[in-house]
Amino acid sequence: MTSASTSAPARKPGSSGIYAIAWRWHFYAGLYVVPFLLMLALTGLVMVFFTGFHSRLGLTVTVAPQAQVQPVTAQAQAALASVPGATIKEYIHPKSPDVAAWVLLGQQGRTEAVAVNPYTAEVLHQVNKDSTVFAWAEKIHGTLLLGEGAERFIEVAAGLAIVMIVTGVYLFWPRGADRRAAVLWPDWRASGRKWWKSLHSSLGFWMSVVLLLFLLTGMSWTGFWGAKFVQPWSTFPASKWDAVPLSSQTHASLNTAGLHEVPWGLEQTPLPESGSAAGTPGVRVGEPVNLDGLNALAQRLGYRGQYHIQVPQDAKGVYTLSADSMSGDLSNPTQDRTVHVDRYTGRILAEAAFADYSLVAKAMAVGIALHQGDMGLLSALANVVFCLAIVLLCVSGMVMWWVRRPQGSGRLAAPSVPAQAPLWKGGAIVMLLTGLAFPLAGGVLIAVLLLDWLLLSRIPVLKTALS
Repeated sequence: MTSASTSAPARKPGSSGIYAIAWRWHFYAGLYVVPFLLMLALTGLVMVFFTGFHSRLGLTVTVAPQAQVQPVTAQAQAALASVPGATIKEYIHPKSPDVAAWVLLGQQGRTEAVAVNPYTAEVLHQVNKDSTVFAWAEKIHGTLLLGEGAERFIEVAAGLAIVMIVTGVYLFWPRGADRRAAVLWPDWRASGRKWWKSLHSSLGFWMSVVLLLFLLTGMSWTGFWGAKFVQPWSTFPASKWDAVPLSSQTHASLNTAGLHEVPWGLEQTPLPESGSAAGTPGVRVGEPVNLDGLNALAQRLGYRGQYHIQVPQDAKGVYTLSADSMSGDLSNPTQDRTVHVDRYTGRILAEAAFADYSLVAKAMAVGIALHQGDMGLLSALANVVFCLAIVLLCVSGMVMWWVRRPQGSGRLAAPSVPAQAPLWKGGAIVMLLTGLAFPLAGGVLIAVLLLDWLLLSRIPVLKTALS
């Protein structure tokens, strides 16, 4: 939505200034946002290919079902034997009888994922979890592979994209019955720039609500707005676990570096510690407190299909049983469940399920599952369509600008400021609300306005080039 129609619909007296400034805001926000939206949509396509149709560790490794399953410890030992010097970090139970189990091993700072036939304990495949195609796509999606600083740029882009949604909806909102059909469906009879504008406005209209949902759920993972503003108020309180010693480490430590696998509402919750008499009965007397005993406990607790058994990595660490949509285990986020078990006594120390989440954390669990295409085949297909639509939305906006730009003038061809703009109060309100809701994006808006007022508008060459 980077341009307005050359034959704009009739508007009420005094509204032309509002329309022109909304157009200008939309254009300048698009200059920054479009490259990031393209990146997010393309990496999102790569990610949903694995989350929706295979697994985060790569293409599905299949096996022939047999009557007898080997003990989990035997499967883990087979994986260990294939990676000398490694230590066990996690066991991932097969999602269905015809797929392999996975054993995650730590070796010299890397996480090696080994696919094992659960019926024969035969090693079938091995991959560095940190370097899978999915992992690369997620890291680009979140940080451009440039660390926390780059994440801030993406967060700003997401905030400005919300400004684009608001201004775009205003620009193309149906004003009268004759305009309603034009916005709901592209005008296939049009040609040239009018056809691109029709396509852009229709796509933007339909995608605006979904894009807003995706932007909000994505920003909730960011290190500034998410980690410092939203998550702390919505995280599961460990105080609900009575008389359980707590670690200085949080659930986020269970994530593989650069990847988000723990439910959003638990990431900042401290982990419990092993080594006390706390807890309730878990592993039965006579059962070993190891992967076999924990797997038997998981089955008794009702875990089925894909679930994780994370192994304690230090003297006070705990075993963690989990199944959630964040890791692609479940297609129903309301079934999320995490259980922590003392590594010495086998007693259940703590548990958190969807019902225990805060209202925001529940909304995030559902929103992220939709965002990632984790809620079944239709959810994955819808994500593919959405990502392709965002790519087309960005391309159509760029084509519209390219067609309307003045030839050979060296100008950016931004929409002009109306001679009398009564919108400054409305614009200030939009900027204020954006700044309050998304401080990084609001800060950038203020900086741009100050730069324009103090410098750009006072230098004729720059004023001409940026108009």
